[in-house]
Amino acid sequence: MSQSPSVNKADRPGSGIDTTVAHNARIWDYWLGGKDNYEIDREVGHQIRKMVPHIDAVARADRAFLARAARFLAGEAGIRQFLDIGTGLPTADNTHEVAQAVAPESRIVYVDNDPLVLVHARALLTSNPEGATDYIEADVRDPDTILRRAAGTLDFDQPIAIMLLGVLNFVQDTEQVGTIVDRLLDAVPSGSYLALTHPTTELGGEGNVAAMAYYNQHATPKICARSGAELARLVQRLELVEPGLVSCAVWRAEADADGALPAQVPQYGLVGRKA
Repeated sequence: MSQSPSVNKADRPGSGIDTTVAHNARIWDYWLGGKDNYEIDREVGHQIRKMVPHIDAVARADRAFLARAARFLAGEAGIRQFLDIGTGLPTADNTHEVAQAVAPESRIVYVDNDPLVLVHARALLTSNPEGATDYIEADVRDPDTILRRAAGTLDFDQPIAIMLLGVLNFVQDTEQVGTIVDRLLDAVPSGSYLALTHPTTELGGEGNVAAMAYYNQHATPKICARSGAELARLVQRLELVEPGLVSCAVWRAEADADGALPAQVPQYGLVGRKA
């Protein structure tokens, strides 16, 4: 069982951290086996696990996708700048660690709006000397603020990889999601990329319907699923990197010794290039 975070001044009243209401970033941390969560997060996370027994695998698959996507972007695609929106709590293979392992000069800006994420990000998401990392406290629904503040670290005249992993599912209005994606893509030049993951009730995710309803009653922020067709429309202006829009667990995953790919999970993943 994970332990609660040690109490520090950021956890005290007035810090903006509510330990009486489950929060997605901390529930996700619980599913990943982390320690930066509270009893309420574990209670809700455990109930969802009973409803969706493979939820831990979904969380691990999403993190593994991040590592593979960042490695592809910094390596094969030659990207040196990353805008990671919806950072979540730091864990292994964070974007800057993967990118800077490939290209030490990589520059990364993290964005999140959760106070506990802010505390940990400032302490743990540190750059090596050749590159840079920064953290912006902002909401994905406010792309103009994100872009304005990210310009202090990133050069928007050069290609940028926008990372939207498990964050657009917190925006209920699909039209608004399209506006957000378009605004972000409009701000970056040709040769930039977008990486995205998003939960779905497809790919064997029928159990997500009841699980998301339970989550929305007991945790924050509210979440939604989207279909592959909806996600394809969001990124129709991009050239998708092979294998396209698939379960994040199998996107460029390596086969095991028997030649088998990992089992798919009900979480879509894609990487696309702006022409």
